[in-house]
Amino acid sequence: MNILLVNPETPCTFWSFRNALKFVAKKSSEPPLGLLTVAAMLPKDWSLKLVDMNVTILKDKQIQWADYVFLGGLDVQKESFKLIVNRCNKLSVPVVAGGPMCTMDHSEFLGVDHFVLNEAELTLPQFLEDLQNGLLKRVYSSSEFPDLTKTPAPMWELLDFKKYATISIQYSRGCPFNCDFCTITMLNGRYPRTKTASQFLAELTALYNLGWRNGVFIVDDNFIGNKKNVKNELLPDLIEWGRQRNYPFDYITETSINLADDEELIDLMVQAGFNSAFIGIETVNDTSLAECGKTQNLKRNMTDCVYKLHKKGIKVSGGFIVGFDSDPATIFEQMIQFIQNSGIVTAMVGLLNAPKGTKLFQRLKSEGRILSAMSGNNMDGSLNFIPKMDYKKLMAGYKNILDTIYSQKEFYYRVKSFLKTYNFHNTGIRSITWRDIQALFKSMFILGMLERGRIYYWKLFFFTLTKHPEKFALSITMAIYGFHFRKVIQSI
Repeated sequence: MNILLVNPETPCTFWSFRNALKFVAKKSSEPPLGLLTVAAMLPKDWSLKLVDMNVTILKDKQIQWADYVFLGGLDVQKESFKLIVNRCNKLSVPVVAGGPMCTMDHSEFLGVDHFVLNEAELTLPQFLEDLQNGLLKRVYSSSEFPDLTKTPAPMWELLDFKKYATISIQYSRGCPFNCDFCTITMLNGRYPRTKTASQFLAELTALYNLGWRNGVFIVDDNFIGNKKNVKNELLPDLIEWGRQRNYPFDYITETSINLADDEELIDLMVQAGFNSAFIGIETVNDTSLAECGKTQNLKRNMTDCVYKLHKKGIKVSGGFIVGFDSDPATIFEQMIQFIQNSGIVTAMVGLLNAPKGTKLFQRLKSEGRILSAMSGNNMDGSLNFIPKMDYKKLMAGYKNILDTIYSQKEFYYRVKSFLKTYNFHNTGIRSITWRDIQALFKSMFILGMLERGRIYYWKLFFFTLTKHPEKFALSITMAIYGFHFRKVIQSI
């Protein structure tokens, strides 16, 4: 068999960092980990090729080479996904599709020959067996959750590493919490399943042996969901693994805010090389938190939690939402004040949307408030339901948040506040590359000469050089991120 694995194109979004990647001559922030893992589950004598449309063009001759095109996708990639299916149909090449978007609702995707849904460890073997026996079905699904200790290592060798800013890897699936707007527990369950420490380290070793020496994104929806395994098994071994190799990777991941409650866990993560975590803060209004079931964020001082993580060496990227039924008219100003005071530089503020199948979707549907399917883009300004707040007031308040926190004045102020608080840990030796030098000079030219408000860039530039020189590279990186964020909000 000749199998072509295709990752659809992702439009320019908050998390694509597309405008920032140009500074470091990279094409994509991360590779398609799901397809790489599926590739490792296919028969060893099959010929495999990967086309990630975020880093290269998909050509007709590549489709025609394949016996089957394997296609993954997220909601935000829906339009590209449909175009790929259409191209395959015209060239008479069958399509096998899976991933989160199809698993949540595959009924709208015409032209797909076979759906391999849910987690591929369970459904892909059924497809392969039926393929061998000539008895293929259209849909393969499972209500069970697989044992991750049997999951193979991703086929990193299919990648062109030079095109990516970070490499993705996974330790666990599932989350113990159950926020009503979130699809994680529907897709992966509420009991976080983990790989073994030796299994995870073997994957890191494979990356190391292939020459990767940059950031590693542990894509778990909640890395500390199974705190016992993370704290007692993985992190001690990961610290030793890094020490033996002079800590070749910096790690970023996603966690819940209760990480701030466990100083020992924070310290272990920092020792292992973690320096950043995305945390869903969502809202500063407790009534809205209770409304959506975000119980882990209640009854705590969120600003103090963020400060604590920054001081310990974990940079917090925050997810925020407006549009809850319980949001007061003052929510917009409250959100601005919290983001500015907390020093969260990377603050993704989106409008609430209801993914199909979630508790939120079911409630809004029963109330006759659902309008359409969600776009999957956290910051395109779209709503898929009728909000309780007046729509025009909601949109005006939302736009005001973005225009304020990503104006140069407020953004650079926030970067400086963060740098004053953040306790920088430099594990391992990071050699300066030619790309680093290029990025610096590009930032000086574009942000320091061409962009309006450039005075704020130079104030940050010299503030960091004189007050926090060890954080200079981080400071410039954040300035570049700010440029990307400003470009994104211009289209809202």
